[in-house]
Amino acid sequence: MVDIELLRFPTGKYAPPSEITENELKEWISIIKELPEKLEEEVANLSVEALNWIYRPEGWNIKQVVHHLADSHMNSIIRFKLAMTEDNPTVRPYLQDKWAALPDATNIEIASSLNILKGVHSRMVILFESMSAPDWKRPLHHPEYETPLALGWMLGMYAWHSNHHLAHVRQAIKHQGHF
Repeated sequence: MVDIELLRFPTGKYAPPSEITENELKEWISIIKELPEKLEEEVANLSVEALNWIYRPEGWNIKQVVHHLADSHMNSIIRFKLAMTEDNPTVRPYLQDKWAALPDATNIEIASSLNILKGVHSRMVILFESMSAPDWKRPLHHPEYETPLALGWMLGMYAWHSNHHLAHVRQAIKHQGHF
């Protein structure tokens, strides 16, 4: 029997440390920097059939995961830039499952989203490496959370998100979409 929870969260759920250190920030920036290359290595030689492999029962296929990462991380850089230029801005959530079902996430090749990730992650790293200790404490308001979220917390979450979905792609490849 398959453990659905383990398939949903192969790297575990996001659990930020109570105090975020400079070393953790550097590690998380490194994860952000490396994701596009790692993801491209995983999907480079996949057939159209393989891109449609799911990572768990009732889960997205590899193609949808790649497109989701592009969608999510485009939103991410905008959220960071809003928090760097405004006082506690409210960011907009989006319905990721509905986005993953739109034609641009289901009916096209993944090259465009891989290119988006390369560009967005390059800009994220430039922004992140320029940020000061007080910048990482800058808050933003996300309607799905009760309290303001600091940018350090957000960086950790997007580093986790990168590893989380990279693990989903690897899982789909390992199981060839069969569970």
